[in-house]
Amino acid sequence: MTEFDVSECPGYNRAVEIIGRRWAGAVIRAMLGGATRFGEIRDSADGITDRVLSQRLKDLEAEGVLRRTVHPQTPVRIEYHLTEKGRDLADVVGAISQWADQWQMAQSPEVKN
Repeated sequence: MTEFDVSECPGYNRAVEIIGRRWAGAVIRAMLGGATRFGEIRDSADGITDRVLSQRLKDLEAEGVLRRTVHPQTPVRIEYHLTEKGRDLADVVGAISQWADQWQMAQSPEVKN
């Protein structure tokens, strides 16, 4: 097992707060999968409400994880794209997905560790 020295990564807690907010990981994962429009992201994050999705998009934009682009046409088209900072989360999302497949999905619902 690897030992971690907390002093080696002072931004760790902040990073976990950013990507660990409810639904933030699902939004990032949907966007890594190619979703760029509000409806596409919502459909990929099964169960998220429009209000929560709107807030997460604002939060992630404020953190520099994604950028919002408004196309001035009729009707107005808004797209969301991951920034370099957001795309760099691909390995993190992949690692969490792998961990979830091994440890969360493999356990029966009644097993709590």
